[in-house]
Amino acid sequence: MTLKKVSYILLILCCIGISADAQDSIPKQQDSIYQYDIRTIQSPFTLGTRREKFENYLYNKTIKETYTGPLNQYTEDRFQDATLSAIQFLIDTPYTKRGFEKMFDWYFQSDEYTRETLLMGIYGIYPTLYNQKVAAVLPYEKNPKLFAMEALYNFRNDSSAEFVRRILHQMDIQFAQYQSIPILAELRKYLLNHVKDEHSATPSLRELFNYQRLFGQKVIYSFQRWNRDYSGICIVQYEDGSFAKDSSGKLITIKQLARSGSGMPYFITNGNTPQGVYRIAGIGSSIDHLIGPTPNLQSVIPFQNDSVFYRGITYDPTASQLDNYKRLLPPSWQNYLPMQESFYAGKIGRRYIIVHGSTLDAKFFAGRTFYPLTPTDGCLATAETWNPQSGYLQQSDQLKLVNTFLRTSSTMGLLIVINLNNQPRNVTPEEIEELIKNYEISITN
Repeated sequence: MTLKKVSYILLILCCIGISADAQDSIPKQQDSIYQYDIRTIQSPFTLGTRREKFENYLYNKTIKETYTGPLNQYTEDRFQDATLSAIQFLIDTPYTKRGFEKMFDWYFQSDEYTRETLLMGIYGIYPTLYNQKVAAVLPYEKNPKLFAMEALYNFRNDSSAEFVRRILHQMDIQFAQYQSIPILAELRKYLLNHVKDEHSATPSLRELFNYQRLFGQKVIYSFQRWNRDYSGICIVQYEDGSFAKDSSGKLITIKQLARSGSGMPYFITNGNTPQGVYRIAGIGSSIDHLIGPTPNLQSVIPFQNDSVFYRGITYDPTASQLDNYKRLLPPSWQNYLPMQESFYAGKIGRRYIIVHGSTLDAKFFAGRTFYPLTPTDGCLATAETWNPQSGYLQQSDQLKLVNTFLRTSSTMGLLIVINLNNQPRNVTPEEIEELIKNYEISITN
């Protein structure tokens, strides 16, 4: 989560009477097996009256009042905040369109962050509407990150080889030695490989499960679709290689969303959750009211804090950072490029991608394929239900995940995010149950 994103959240919360005096999770370490009690978890933000005030302020003050007003050097910050709100809640109203039109009219007069929020907004809310406007500004863009975001918007509407050739040529013209600029090098890789990757099978999951069993690490696997409008499923594999199951012997599966509000690719700030390997560094408790107080899993990606990422793992200082990262995967997965997304996202500068619950009112997302899950700023989120009278937690897949992870004593482990395939549907528990059943049969024969 960016500091700018935090600032607009704090502003809205303060305006409806909720204190918010910090912005991110506070990590906690447990030394022994511990289980959290759902009866102790409460969030005033989820009270029915608070939600009504929040929604009213969001639509009428943050969105309507801002976007119907003028855009100039004195109101630019308000337009940024309104756009961040529209992205978080995927707010599609006539006022949103009016605001975005004003931001396009003022595009090269605005600062770079205003342009960035606009590009995130149109990518997440209006994926085709502004294709011509984006194409018109692309040849004049001098900022590598904004160029990448503009190219990605157009690419989603035209992924032909001819379009890719033109964009690569444009990069060559606008940015000297662009392949030495990490975000443009990743853009090039994405443009050349994404369509092919979407339709390619993953390497052997059996080898991945076996490798982690031999490695002796506790692992959360988050299985997703290439299209992150569809929700995924996560499971836990313990240090001995066994998978977490309930008292009846049924595999524990937990729905999880890896889609950000913007829906932008993994190498863009606040984009979708990158595939690849993460280090789970402990348990955290957030005082960000949109995440909520339910314990979360603090995950770290390469370049964020390498002493934590590689803790307890043999690190070869004579090898490259990428080669050390690849050793966390079995040989058949080491050159599978999609599994390097978290590595390059970290190199580009993404941070603070955690596994958390949500206090967002799911009704904002009714009718969407991932409902009742809620988008994030690029984290992995689970569904939670809160009592509107008391604010206490009623049902929580996040708590189920954390308590399942904590059945063994260590609070550290790995998180591996994998796009299974490009099927146009949510990943189902039955799909993953069958996958694990076949794996368990294979290792007993």
